[in-house]
Amino acid sequence: MNTILEQIRQDLQANTDPQTQKTFQRFFKEQVKYYGVKTPTVGKIAKKYWKQVQTLSKQAIFNLCEELYRSDYTEEAFIVAFWLPNYVCNLEPADLATFKAWIENYIDNWAKCDGFCNHTVGDLIQKYPQVLGEVKSWAKSGNRWLRRAAAVSLIVPAKKGCFLRDAFEICDVLLADEDDMVQKGYGWLLKEESRRHQKEVFEYVVKNKADMPRTALRYAIELMPKELKVEAMKKD
Repeated sequence: MNTILEQIRQDLQANTDPQTQKTFQRFFKEQVKYYGVKTPTVGKIAKKYWKQVQTLSKQAIFNLCEELYRSDYTEEAFIVAFWLPNYVCNLEPADLATFKAWIENYIDNWAKCDGFCNHTVGDLIQKYPQVLGEVKSWAKSGNRWLRRAAAVSLIVPAKKGCFLRDAFEICDVLLADEDDMVQKGYGWLLKEESRRHQKEVFEYVVKNKADMPRTALRYAIELMPKELKVEAMKKD
């Protein structure tokens, strides 16, 4: 296991890009730890080592993922986000407890949160809808990234028009959240639901706009026609 980790880290070091190193931090408000490797390059490195990793036991794979998270490097977290969607056929509802622990202990910026939750947690929800109740409970957490995770874990299903009622229930809890990362997260969820459910999302926004921060509102209506955007943005 240590050999694989060492090789991954050597490859990341060898593929640092001066321009990426220069600009990486500006995408984040909080200080982040990074090598400065372009995301497509991280994907290629992840694919290279997944060929070795996929033959290991689930526990060994999860141990590797946790070690990657433990380093705090954003690109190492991206490796996990690239790996686990390839492993969804082996995931089980009980794995959600592990994923929650990773979010609580290691996720500390929006890129790590979205990279992991959009697909790995989202795939688990689509495979086992019964875990959605637990994911929805994250919206009440004191951890900002768990709250964002509650919303962004439904992004991919939302693009397909799935789980609209559950999405609204998550947004109800997060509606007046003061954290802009959470506001953007649930606003994004509403935007994706609006692809298939424009009428319902518009009605939800209009009904709740007095309590909804403008950041979330703008995200939610981004895909809507101009006349609906104007109506939604009107102050009563």
